[in-house]
Amino acid sequence: MAAQLESGGELQLPALHRTAARLRELLGPERDVRRILDIGSGPGVMTCVFAEAFADAEVVAVDGTPGLLDRALARAERLGLAGRVAVRHVRLPEGLDAGGEHGAGGLGTADLVWSSRAVHHLGDQQGALDALAGVLRPGGLLAVAEGGLPMRFLPRDIGIGRPGLQARLDAAQEHWFEIMRAELPGATAVVEDWPAMLKRAGLTRVGAFTSLLDLPAPLGEQGRAFLHGHLTRLRETLRETMSESLDEDDLTTLGVLLDPEAPEGILRRPDAFLLSATTVFTGFTGERSSR
Repeated sequence: MAAQLESGGELQLPALHRTAARLRELLGPERDVRRILDIGSGPGVMTCVFAEAFADAEVVAVDGTPGLLDRALARAERLGLAGRVAVRHVRLPEGLDAGGEHGAGGLGTADLVWSSRAVHHLGDQQGALDALAGVLRPGGLLAVAEGGLPMRFLPRDIGIGRPGLQARLDAAQEHWFEIMRAELPGATAVVEDWPAMLKRAGLTRVGAFTSLLDLPAPLGEQGRAFLHGHLTRLRETLRETMSESLDEDDLTTLGVLLDPEAPEGILRRPDAFLLSATTVFTGFTGERSSR
């Protein structure tokens, strides 16, 4: 799983570098960025992108899985960034509780706080945003990647099974996501209007931008391996709820796609591609104090 996460992050490196550049632009050349928090960092792919983009900053990977933090440190070492990348083992959302001498969970303050697809795994999403905004230094920026479009990677008709499998997989994921959210500790219903949520967290100059990842067919080996892992995780994650969204024909088709020897499988298909759009919502705290 850790290797799959890192490989998936590496596929997105062009988009991640564009995202970091956009955040650097939003902060402005006059802003002296000294500390960045990557909340829910995983294996540290974006952590290292930030270390490269903000040459004077300490970048802290924050995650609840020690093995992923080990990978983040190893990645920083390989890229020559070891002196500027640190890690913090923090369980979420407990580690975001207000308090401690440095604010949210004692994480310390930061000029930029980044979180990608982590907040939606926390029961009280508004509370998490409030806590993250609370560690920003004056004029600091909170950026959360929580929007966009479902990833596309197959044509509507793939020549096996009933056309439209990907749309039904999307529906199965939405059903699973609804159940997952409802079962989270402290689950709190909220309209997922991220700009409004950032404003309620006390942030100003709220905005958004979208980054596109477009890897056309035919995909290279790394892209195919990523999709195979993605479909494998989908089948495992949705196992208990999948029958409510997919019929036996769909399950059979999914099995063929995952068969490494099948010519119609995702590892061998010439028509597999990777297209995704990720929206990042941003907001500042207070006034710029570094002018």
